[in-house]
Amino acid sequence: MNKQAILHIPESKFCYPINQNTIILRLRMDKEDDVDRIEVVYGCKYKYYLEQKTAVMEEKYKDNLFKYYEIELELEDVRLTYVFRIWKGQECCYFSEDGLTSTYDFKLSHYNCFQLPYINKNDIHEVVEWMRGAVFYQIFIDRFYQGSKDKNTDYINLEWGRIPDPKSFTGGDIPGVTQKLDHLKDLGVNGIYLTPVFESISNHKYDTYNYKKIDPHFGTNEDFSKLVNEAHKRGIKIVLDAVFNHCSDQLPQFQDVLLKGKESKYFNWFMIDGDKIDTETINYEVFGFSEYMPKFDTSNTEVQEFLLDIALFWIKEYDIDGWRLDVSDEVSHHFWRKLREAVKKVKPECVIIGENWHDANAFLQGDQYDSIMNYAFTKACLDYYAFQTVNAQGFAEKLNHLLMRNSGQVNAMMLNLLDSHDTDRFFTSVNKNKDRLLSAIAVMCMYMGAPCIYYGTELYLEGGYDPNNRRCFDWEESHWDIPFMDILKNLLSLKQKPVLQKGDIRISYDENLCYIIRTFENSEIILILNQSGTTVRISQTGTILAQNKLLECNLLTDGFVVYEN
Repeated sequence: MNKQAILHIPESKFCYPINQNTIILRLRMDKEDDVDRIEVVYGCKYKYYLEQKTAVMEEKYKDNLFKYYEIELELEDVRLTYVFRIWKGQECCYFSEDGLTSTYDFKLSHYNCFQLPYINKNDIHEVVEWMRGAVFYQIFIDRFYQGSKDKNTDYINLEWGRIPDPKSFTGGDIPGVTQKLDHLKDLGVNGIYLTPVFESISNHKYDTYNYKKIDPHFGTNEDFSKLVNEAHKRGIKIVLDAVFNHCSDQLPQFQDVLLKGKESKYFNWFMIDGDKIDTETINYEVFGFSEYMPKFDTSNTEVQEFLLDIALFWIKEYDIDGWRLDVSDEVSHHFWRKLREAVKKVKPECVIIGENWHDANAFLQGDQYDSIMNYAFTKACLDYYAFQTVNAQGFAEKLNHLLMRNSGQVNAMMLNLLDSHDTDRFFTSVNKNKDRLLSAIAVMCMYMGAPCIYYGTELYLEGGYDPNNRRCFDWEESHWDIPFMDILKNLLSLKQKPVLQKGDIRISYDENLCYIIRTFENSEIILILNQSGTTVRISQTGTILAQNKLLECNLLTDGFVVYEN
């Protein structure tokens, strides 16, 4: 047995409550270790030496190195103490804080057992319930649709539909989003994530200088209020982009520092090396290498109050449903904790989604974000469908590994995406293969979390990296591929099935195929993927809910099928 592979960490993603008397326990072991069963031996910490209960754990996930056992324990007494017992034939060993041992003395357990001393209500990471059935649509507003026909268009410098450059303005606006809500509803969308809408000089608006005013290119605050109201009438949530890591150099507070240097009362809002700002040497912290985007010092209490006021303003005044946090991994944990406390106090069901491209477990303990934009999921799909560096086994192992990064509550709220305004279009990455795009969308809809479609995916809009990935939406319906769109709609509709909102998940593989299986109560839905390069005969039976490239019982390469039993 590989002792070094065995891992359990109390009060972590390996041990967490899901309500006030139920916890999830996980134990990691070497993938190759052959054991007969693993038990958790548990009880109340005050009488554990006298009385223990035993429950068998289930092997649920495998990645490329490890397998993970899991159990859900319903507790009568939440002052929990436990150790693990590992069986091979008639012999057993124990895993506790002392590591792996051949015996365990329960009379001395108070020295070396694992424990979750108490389940406190405010330590439970509550799931934002509407996220379980959320289907998101991300909109880069300038390229979506121009709804206001009588606005000042002097700023527009590119004809609609032409290839954009970094300085292009094409006229998309918030009234345009409002006018196309029925299109989104018809697709199966019930959540919209808007890139920044506040006053800024750029087309992307990530350099904000007035956080409480809708940019005139996009409309007015009244236009935004109408969008939220009309979206809510259709059961569609609105999530805004919070650019709190940095701002525009046109922000009045930064301009004051630029003018007065250290004498400005806002000097400590930014991180400046010296007594005044030098825009040539850039002696101040910025986003990336952009001198026009100075970075806030989010450890400064005045900055915190300024940003928290903005976050609450759009919730209280306009009833938005969530914040996506831009460059969130560069902002202090302390600030995010304060933001969460403030936001959840005003609107508990307001979702908080971080933009962290990597393992963000430190931010996902229930005291900061609810979830993140799941770019690790994006990369797994690119590896399988675009780069083809993994086969069915490798893809299954990657997806399992990602589930083990976080708690079940976080997984249920992940924003899973194939592409965004910051990546190449997925359709372009798979060499314009519509079948692979649809198969990847099927994975996104079956996986734990909320699928997020980047605007234009229903038209398989193409494009490389920024700004090529921000092309205009083609609203000429005669150009649309209706059969493709119908399959997409069908896949998105599956998310409203309870089994895909609350169901357990298993991901496995054989020589050619990858399987994602969701189960809940008496329902089971199975997704089968074929990226093997050959046609594979399918023996699965059941009602077909969705499919592409299935001929009778033969699943062609790049095809998928979803069965319900």
